[in-house]
Amino acid sequence: MTEAQMEAMAQSRGFTAADVNRMRQRINQLSSPSGKPAVPVETNVVREQPATPTPPVAVTTSPVPIFGASLFSNAHLSFEPNLRIPTPRNYVIGPDDELIIDIYGNAQQTYRPKVSPEGSIRVENLGPIYVNGLTIEQAEQRIVGRLRTLYRGLNSAASGIQAQLTLGSVRSIKVTLLGQVVRPGTYTLSSLATVFNALYAAGGPSPERGSFRDIRVYRGNRLIRTLDIYDFLLRADQKNNIRLLDQDIIFVDHYNTRIELAGEVKQPGLYEIRPDETLKSALTFAGNFTDRAYTASIHLRRNTPTEQQLMTINAADITQFVPQAGDRYVVGSILERIENKVSVSGAVFRPGEYALLKGMTIRQMIRKAEGLREDAFLNRATLRRLRENLDPEIISVDLGKLLRGEVADITLQREDHLTINTVSELRQKRTVSIQGAVNKSGTFDFVDSMTVANLIVLAEGFSDAAISSRMEIARRIKNDTSGLVSNQNVRLMTFAIDQHLRLNSMDAQLTLRPFDQVFVRTSPRYEAQKGVSISGEVFYPGAYAVRTSTDRITDLINRAGGLKPEAYLLAARFMRKGEAVSLDLQKILSNPDVAGNLLLEDGDVLTLPRRPDIVRIRGEVLNPATVEFDPAKSFRDYVDEAGGFTNKALKRKVYVMSANGKIKPTHSFLGIRSYPKPERGAEIVVPVIPAKEPNRASSTERAAWLTVIASGVAVILTALRLFTN
Repeated sequence: MTEAQMEAMAQSRGFTAADVNRMRQRINQLSSPSGKPAVPVETNVVREQPATPTPPVAVTTSPVPIFGASLFSNAHLSFEPNLRIPTPRNYVIGPDDELIIDIYGNAQQTYRPKVSPEGSIRVENLGPIYVNGLTIEQAEQRIVGRLRTLYRGLNSAASGIQAQLTLGSVRSIKVTLLGQVVRPGTYTLSSLATVFNALYAAGGPSPERGSFRDIRVYRGNRLIRTLDIYDFLLRADQKNNIRLLDQDIIFVDHYNTRIELAGEVKQPGLYEIRPDETLKSALTFAGNFTDRAYTASIHLRRNTPTEQQLMTINAADITQFVPQAGDRYVVGSILERIENKVSVSGAVFRPGEYALLKGMTIRQMIRKAEGLREDAFLNRATLRRLRENLDPEIISVDLGKLLRGEVADITLQREDHLTINTVSELRQKRTVSIQGAVNKSGTFDFVDSMTVANLIVLAEGFSDAAISSRMEIARRIKNDTSGLVSNQNVRLMTFAIDQHLRLNSMDAQLTLRPFDQVFVRTSPRYEAQKGVSISGEVFYPGAYAVRTSTDRITDLINRAGGLKPEAYLLAARFMRKGEAVSLDLQKILSNPDVAGNLLLEDGDVLTLPRRPDIVRIRGEVLNPATVEFDPAKSFRDYVDEAGGFTNKALKRKVYVMSANGKIKPTHSFLGIRSYPKPERGAEIVVPVIPAKEPNRASSTERAAWLTVIASGVAVILTALRLFTN
């Protein structure tokens, strides 16, 4: 079987077009030595190269879209014929077609003859029945007539036996596409294929040269139909999209007249025009003008034998104007201006733009804007107007007198803009502020008749520390300077207010003015609680509040019940703000008046540990360790227990850190070192000798030193020589 016969059989057995395409790709892979497709695979077609090979046509993309070209380059669009449709009654039968003859009724039989290359079929014991070139309807009549010799009264009402002829698998046909197509050649198509199927298989007309409006179909050396793709694109008309027959030829001629439409048309691009069509027809192809198109005239750039020519086509001439090849039509857009616009902004209820009517005045425009707002400034409004040379001009208007009829109304002109300011826009923004013992201090907008109590409510009330009897207002001096000294620039007023902000007769006397500053004082004896803590060997450890500003360390120990017998005072530690403070607690407890009995501050921590029985040795010793405390041991004894000093030990800087954080250094006199005595809980620290930085002199410095040495040697030799003489 040929590939076309295998495809027809697969489709008749229910395979889809995608299945057939995958089968074709597999056949190409098997037939190629490299395992890759030997020829490009095209949907539902088998392309045959012409007898004389031609070089491939280079398809370029025009910067301006060509109307209709995208129809054949869209990967998501296919003109594959539908093989699952009822048998077309006008289908012309040919060789390789499979026919299905169903006998039903009193007799049951099905025949599936195939049309031979001679154009006939064979059914049981009947002779050949010639069906080539007949339609399905004509072939059915001929076959039924011959079958009546086997089935008496076939297809008659009294016999009870009926016959029906349908089409099984369809044959393949060969169609040749010539002329200005993207891929000319001979293609094997389904016998149900139409002209669009063939054009899609060949890539359609060449966008650079081919005509989309003059596609001719030849059959038996005779022109039988001319197809215009624009009919399908613009009106979905497929009346000339006829079904092809074997050996049909499709010829695509060069385009004759092509023009460009640019600018404000709905679909700019290149369009092919027939001789009997006008510029109006071309605009119809492009969807006509956009909403912003300037339709009074169209600009044309036309080619002449030597150069280009500019023309302007008026709207009245569009219907009769005949385009020429190479014309470029540009549709402009309307201007960004309004021919009858006036506007108003500011203190009106509906500011915005309004249509300028004949004789319209300022009063009429304010009425259209639904009148002035209550805060409008009437003494002066501003009318901005353009002169004849478009220079701006400002006209001041006394709006109050104009509305009262005391001055003449002003007639408006195009592009006039009236600005009416509000009273608040013409003065500084008025505010008042409050600071001190309130919950939300800050600056607030001033309102007429605002009182101090109103401002305190805006500040979310007094804080817990506030005292309302010594409040103060700082007021700017503007005109009233009575009672002020010459160098005083702010008037200060002290007053009292009800703590609970109850209304009383004083409210009227505490009315604020713009830019007033209100200060709310804090109670002199109000203070947030301060806390300290004590831990360790006391009877009642824990957190304590500082009662007075004179509380000291001894007061804290007494409030904690005093020291337990196990408390070791030499190891007591006192922390303030995260730092250790060294103190002698024995001395403080024996004499509370000494300077070391510190005043307590918020966050102080006092720790009184048990008596420690160890001594730590760390740093530059051979074996840093922790050993038991022995009053009989000396400093060197403890160091020896840690293995002694290392070679890097800085012995003259050895020190002992006591349990309470105090440092005891090593003393030296005439080269004899006196090491400190370790106590309980102490820590012996042996520091390391710091690394010396290399002191390498530069070449210049070395040369200078050699010069000095040489000079010194010369001086000595000279002196010796003089001494010898």
